[in-house]
Amino acid sequence: MSSKKAVSKWKRLQETVLTVMLANIPTKVIGSKLRTFFYRSIFAGLGKDVYIQDSVEFINTPKIEIGNGVQILRGSNINAIGHPKNKISIGDGVQIQHGVDIRALNDTYIKIESDTFIGPYVCIAGPGNIKIGKGCLIAAHSGIFANNHNFTDPVKYIAKQGITRKGIVIEDDCWLGHGVTITDGVTIGKGCVIGAGSVVTKDIPPYSVAVGTPAKVVKSRIGDRELVNFTDSIAKKLVD
Repeated sequence: MSSKKAVSKWKRLQETVLTVMLANIPTKVIGSKLRTFFYRSIFAGLGKDVYIQDSVEFINTPKIEIGNGVQILRGSNINAIGHPKNKISIGDGVQIQHGVDIRALNDTYIKIESDTFIGPYVCIAGPGNIKIGKGCLIAAHSGIFANNHNFTDPVKYIAKQGITRKGIVIEDDCWLGHGVTITDGVTIGKGCVIGAGSVVTKDIPPYSVAVGTPAKVVKSRIGDRELVNFTDSIAKKLVD
């Protein structure tokens, strides 16, 4: 057995033992402190003042990094297994509520930047790369899916026809309402608001309000006067 394989097996054993022993300790203070203390040895990175509630499942922790002040609540699943290049990065101050499911799947990088809120039972899944910017609000039961099944051949099972994986970008300061779905290949610009229940299949320009299935822009958050001021401020920054 090669030394690399031996190290990998040891890491997996260490992860399994620690997560099984510590994951279900319910006491708020003691349980979380024990988890963060011992989990530092198995994660790619684990910051200060992290709160991990009981019954949170982590898989392939050497590919998961968690910043300072992160909160992860009960029933969440954070899974980076399936490919040696998978990576999940959770920035400082991110809040992950109950039952959130984050899956890297296959050669996938999922990055959630600082101070973003992920509501209960949100699903974020590759295999395409996913980037969620700073200060975003993702409401409960939303789905961010960076893949799409091919279905051009009516004779062949859809499951056998492969997938596309273009990736998804949600820029800073976006608010996704309850039950929003984001499909593969979409970029949502900075400062956008996506109405509850919308299905986003195309790019949304910055500072837009979009609703519907498929989602369409219904207005801008920047009026005519504000747009002039906004454009002038950007131009001034470029000159400076």
